Amino acid sequence: MDSKRFAGTAILGALVIVFDYSMKFSGLKIPFPPLPYLKFDFTGVPIVLSLLLFGLTSGATTSSVALLGILARSGDFVGASMKALAEFSTILGIATTQKMLRKTGKLAKASSLILGVTLRCLIMFFANLIILPIYYGTPQIAVIGLSPIVVVFNCIQGTISVLLGYFLYSAITSRISSLATEKNQVSSERRKTQMNKSFCLGLISFVALALIDFG
Repeated sequence: MDSKRFAGTAILGALVIVFDYSMKFSGLKIPFPPLPYLKFDFTGVPIVLSLLLFGLTSGATTSSVALLGILARSGDFVGASMKALAEFSTILGIATTQKMLRKTGKLAKASSLILGVTLRCLIMFFANLIILPIYYGTPQIAVIGLSPIVVVFNCIQGTISVLLGYFLYSAITSRISSLATEKNQVSSERRKTQMNKSFCLGLISFVALALIDFG
C-alpha cells in the first residue's frame, strides 16, 4: 500500500469512527420502524468511498475499523461484527461488479448498486440465521419470519451507503485529478508531490466538513 493510499485509508477510517460516534451520541441514527433496534446511519459511506478511491483492501481495512470502533463504543462484539460484515459484503458486491464490467458508466454504477445490496442481503440473512440462535437464543423460525423485514432494512441502508459513496467519489475526483484512478501515471516527481498534497488537503477538508455537519 503506497503512501497516498495509506493516508487516504487512514483518513476515511477516522471518518467511519466520526460518523458512528457522532450519530450515536447525538441521537441522529434513525430507527427502522418495524424493528427499532435496526438503525440507519452513514457509517458505510466512507467504507464505500474507500473502495472506490483505493480498492478492496482499503475497503476491508475501513470495515475492520468500523468493527473495532463499534466494539470499543458498545462492547458488543456480535453487533459490531454484524455491522462490519454488512458493510463489507456491500463493497464486495461493488468490487465484483467493477471487476466483471470494467466500466464506470451509469450501467456499471447501477449494476454495482444492485449486486452490492443483493450480496449484503444474502450474507446477512445467513449470518443472522447462524449467529442469532447461537448468541441470543432466537429460534431459527423467528429469524426466518423476520427476514423479509430485515431484507428491506438492508436494501435501504445499502442503497444509502452506495449512492452517497458514489456521489462523494464523483465530487472528490472531479476536483482532485490525482484521485481519479492510478491509470494516469505521473511523469514528474514534483507533480507527484503536488498532487499528493492536493489529495491530502482534499480529504482533510472533507473530514472537516463532516465534523462540522455532525459534530
